[in-house]
Amino acid sequence: MPTGGLRSIPKRVIASYLLDCAIVAIGAGLWNVTPYHRPFTLTDPSISFPHTQGTISTGVLFVVSVIAPLIITFVVVIVLPPKDPTFNSQTNKSLIWRRKLWEWHTAWLGLCLSFALSLFFVQALKNLFGRPRPDLLSRCDPDWENQANYAIGGFPQVLNGFYLVSSTICRQTDQAVLNDGFSSFPSGHATYSWAGMGYLALFLCAKFGFTVPYLPMISSSSSSTAKPSPPALSTANGRTLPHTPSSPPSPAPRSSTAAPPLLLFLLPFIPICVAIYITATRFHDFRHHPGDIIFGSLLGLGLSLFTFRLYHLPVRRGGGASWRARSVEGAFGLGDDRKKSDDSITGDVEMGNMSREGQDGKVDEGASSGLNGHR
Repeated sequence: MPTGGLRSIPKRVIASYLLDCAIVAIGAGLWNVTPYHRPFTLTDPSISFPHTQGTISTGVLFVVSVIAPLIITFVVVIVLPPKDPTFNSQTNKSLIWRRKLWEWHTAWLGLCLSFALSLFFVQALKNLFGRPRPDLLSRCDPDWENQANYAIGGFPQVLNGFYLVSSTICRQTDQAVLNDGFSSFPSGHATYSWAGMGYLALFLCAKFGFTVPYLPMISSSSSSTAKPSPPALSTANGRTLPHTPSSPPSPAPRSSTAAPPLLLFLLPFIPICVAIYITATRFHDFRHHPGDIIFGSLLGLGLSLFTFRLYHLPVRRGGGASWRARSVEGAFGLGDDRKKSDDSITGDVEMGNMSREGQDGKVDEGASSGLNGHR
């Protein structure tokens, strides 16, 4: 992030982030589109459930899935100090606050993008599929006596009264209630709750350093191809100079980490429980079929993971930090950002190799000098 204040940020970079905000707002454009009305049959038991009052209203869902994560992420960013190894007690406070404001910006941008993408995909799929809800017949109030007049398919000759009818058979006068009856797939409540609560859980895991203990696998090929230690050097008077390794021995696997306290586990566990509860109410209230809820949950969880990683480092290795601000060259594309990243990685590897070679050379040189001294 630029350290000279807002005025020092290039206009091209500011424009790229304003474009991000504009893209976030596009998802709301499909909210009022009339969904497709899929034909149905009046003898289908899966759409014969009663129409009840929902446990979680749309307003409560918005507060829980969007407003609450916005507030919590803001408080966490402001209260917790940035996890940067270059920061210490001598660091300028203005630099720390600029970092906090940057992390606040990325936290909100990722969360809003998660919700906007969820809104876009949910409304697009609802309008495209037009699947009847489990309580459609209760909403529809169909004309039972004249269903043959509205038939567009079926096999009434084989099965008595089995007609495939269109939504024109419905006598429901409230068009909004009827249109909502054809919006079963996928579950919006499930998608939005997991998009918001899933993002919040990932954010808390990153900020508070909660990760499950992990031990990387060591391939047998790498161990078998390891370079053997050189033999010890013998001096003229019979003394032996042991070989000095270039790197200290690795610790035992069990001493590499420890199980985190359960108190940290409760932080991300609470938003997960909230998402599960909201999702379960949609099945309890006869608003969605099981497949609608499962697909919506996976969609919301996947979008939360994607948007979190778009603006934040990995939970395990990132220390709760956000990616740096874009450069002028990479404002509207990968540009130099990816190239500089690759170059820096290559440079670190080369410097590491040179350092190890230098250490090996010093060890060999020291051993040779010791041998010559004893001679």
